[in-house]
This record gives sequence, structure tokens and C-alpha cells, in this order.
Amino acid sequence: MHPSPDLQWHSIDTVLLDMDGTLLDLAFDNWFWLELIPREYAAARGLDVEAARQLLVPKFTRVTGTLPWYCIDHWTRELDLDIRSLTRASLEQVNFLPGADAFLKRLRKSGKRVVLVTNAHPETLNIKNEKVALKEHFDACYSTHPFAAPKENAQFWPRLLVAEQFSPERTLFVDDSLPVLKCAAAFGIAHLRAIRCPDSKQPPKLTTPFISVDRVAELL
Repeated sequence: MHPSPDLQWHSIDTVLLDMDGTLLDLAFDNWFWLELIPREYAAARGLDVEAARQLLVPKFTRVTGTLPWYCIDHWTRELDLDIRSLTRASLEQVNFLPGADAFLKRLRKSGKRVVLVTNAHPETLNIKNEKVALKEHFDACYSTHPFAAPKENAQFWPRLLVAEQFSPERTLFVDDSLPVLKCAAAFGIAHLRAIRCPDSKQPPKLTTPFISVDRVAELL
């Protein structure tokens, strides 16, 4: 473990938390998009899996970091696969990262406003919520899709501020994406933490220049 400098909790009123890779194990999403989807795409087209991967890579690369990358409607159309049904059929593999559910329960008792902010499509959030009951831990839950911009787009943050009315200088934001954290920093969110171990099956990742923790449980 690599403990980060203590947070100034007395200076924090609002806690914004990412979902996948921060609270939920990114191992599911990596398996879903890198293993299951290539297999399903290959089977639907009579291809071998490696050939399917070669076709999928440019499709993924073209929209990385944009709202379509996170949109199940986009991928249902683009791949001609029922992404909703495939996600729901795979729900057994959706899990909290170690300690994340206990962290949320403790945070809920702290008196802070706790808000989920995810790039996941609203239906993806709802489907995953069926497995882990995530929403019960939050005062509010936001998908970026109704805001027409993902978290790594500077247009998102002022739009969220209108909806949520938080004070950036008294807000903690935790995410596993460095581009997202850079955008939040540019917007003026004062307290930022990166997650080093978003996928429980992968080694820790570099988070420079952000202060980081292996998992959210270390924050309390």
C-alpha cells in the first residue's frame, strides 16, 4: 500500500465519486469489451476472434474519450449486438473493488454530500445497480450522457455545477482516469485523488502528477 497525504476532510463538503475503476472493479469492463465483445462479434460474423479484434480496434480508437465510447446505444448500432442484454447476462461478474462498499457506508455517515458522477450510460448504471445496489449510497447519481459531454471534456463540469451547485474549492473528486482528473483540476476542483488499482487483476498504474491511493478505502 502507498498511503497518500491525509485529506483535509474539514475543508470538504461534497465528495464526487467515479463508478467503474473507482468503486466497481474495472476487471468486468475490461473483460466485457476486450474478451466477450470480440467473441460475440466474431460469432455473429463467422470470424475467428483475433480477426474480430482487428476489426474492433479502429472502431474503439475512433471514439475513445468521447461520449459515444461510453454509449450502449452507439455500440448496439455500430456492432449490431444487443449490449444491454449482454451486460445484464454478465451481471454476476460485476463487483465492488475491495473495501469500496464499506467505504461508501462510512462516508454516508460523515455528513458530506456524496455524489456519483459516471461516464457510463444511464442504462448501464441502472443494470449494474441491480447487482450492487450502488445508488443507495448516494445523495445524487449523474451519468454524463444527459450533459452531452464526458468528464474529460471541459464542457461537462460547468454543466454539472449548474445541476449540483457544489463548491469546487470544497469538493473532493476521485477517479481512475488521468484525462478526467486533469479536466477536473482545470475546472478548479481543489481536492483530487487518483486510483492506482482500478482493475483487481492488473498491476497498479502510474498516476503522476496526481496524489493517489490503491483503493478508495484508504481515503478514510
